[in-house]
Amino acid sequence: MKRLFLIMTFGLLSLGVVEAQAQSQESGAQQITLTLDDAIEIALSENPTIKVANLEIERYDYVRKQAIANLYPQVDVSGQYAYSVRTQQMAEGLSFGGKNTFNLAGNIALPLFVPSVYRQMKMTRTQMEAAVESARANRIDLVASVRSSYYNVLLAEQSLEVLLEAVATTQRVVDNTKNLFDNGLAAEYDYITAQVQLSNLTPQVLQAKTAIELTKLQLKMFLSLPENTDIEVIGRLNDFRDKVMLGEDYSTDISENTTLKSLDINRELLAHQEKLIQTTRMPTIAAFGSISYIGQERVDLSGLLGGGARAASAAVAEQSKFWWQYPISIGAQISIPIFAGFKKTNQLREVRNQIMQLDMQRAYAEESVKIQVQQAIHTLLTARENMQSNALTVDQAQKAYDISLARYNAGGGTILELNSSQLALTQAQLNYSQSIYNYLEAEALYKKALGNEEYVDSANVE
Repeated sequence: MKRLFLIMTFGLLSLGVVEAQAQSQESGAQQITLTLDDAIEIALSENPTIKVANLEIERYDYVRKQAIANLYPQVDVSGQYAYSVRTQQMAEGLSFGGKNTFNLAGNIALPLFVPSVYRQMKMTRTQMEAAVESARANRIDLVASVRSSYYNVLLAEQSLEVLLEAVATTQRVVDNTKNLFDNGLAAEYDYITAQVQLSNLTPQVLQAKTAIELTKLQLKMFLSLPENTDIEVIGRLNDFRDKVMLGEDYSTDISENTTLKSLDINRELLAHQEKLIQTTRMPTIAAFGSISYIGQERVDLSGLLGGGARAASAAVAEQSKFWWQYPISIGAQISIPIFAGFKKTNQLREVRNQIMQLDMQRAYAEESVKIQVQQAIHTLLTARENMQSNALTVDQAQKAYDISLARYNAGGGTILELNSSQLALTQAQLNYSQSIYNYLEAEALYKKALGNEEYVDSANVE
């Protein structure tokens, strides 16, 4: 009995451990490893901004179908029942019409010539183009933001690598100085100075780690990933330096710029609106048809009739209690606008005024975009030159540090010279990483200004 109790207790404890591990795994953070291509693909499929833009395209598709529906036949059916509380009297004591009346009616209307509807259909197609272009602009902006966030993560991680390398190098100097100090070959000042140099690196390491967490949070926001998702990015900033477009001629073609294309589409919409107002001055033609099925309760008039007429009336009353009839009519209708109090004239003037304003805005926006592109190209060239210069500086700083370290170990140099060369090397490496990031950031802004992003294809937006 005691053995059975121990077995049951052990089984329950084991089950509890398994359940706890399962819950821990369910509640634990999910890990995702991302390349730049993966990050952009996830953002373009999961970001709410893109989903809203796609829904807006879908909405304008419904608007287009509503405009087309205006050319379809319009059919309606109605029914009515009436009970006469008091029937109409032709003379005192003589009334016609039954107490109960049924009326069923059907109507059909078919537009034959409606110019405003034709223009509205063309206008909705342009509105669809505007929605597609707006979605493309959102995608380009999102790709640029994802690029920047991804490069920020790489910059923070590479900066941390540089600082950790500096910590490891400084720690070796501290250990070496301590051995020299213990053996009476180095002054206590040198040992304390080396420890201070090591301590000064600690806040920078903490800042770099914090920067990694913050940049990953921003990247997860663009990717619409849960906060408890742990992401790891693949690659280093140094991997992108081979992709630098050295000696390449930068394009200044702004024909794909989203701002300019949106303004052009808006002008086309105003042109449609102008023609739509003009179509309201044109006649419209429609065909119509109607049929009614009316049933009215018969009235016994046999008391007012005599002879055979009375017998005939009684025979009809026995056949049906209601008298049914179904009048049918068809026809055509034309409507010709004559005068609307100069309303349409002022509407045209208003639209033409908006077109003039939009033309001015478009000319100003074009000049602004040209300046943005030129600034982006200038930033690219400057960042490229800085990157090359900083690469040379890193090599020189590394040589200077190696020389100062050899001199210090040989007793010919001072700890101040070694710390100075170490600081210069660390700063040169950080500057080099920053210059690579600056070039990649400038490249992203350059593509955004041109509206020429390989990850965004307008044909796939529709």
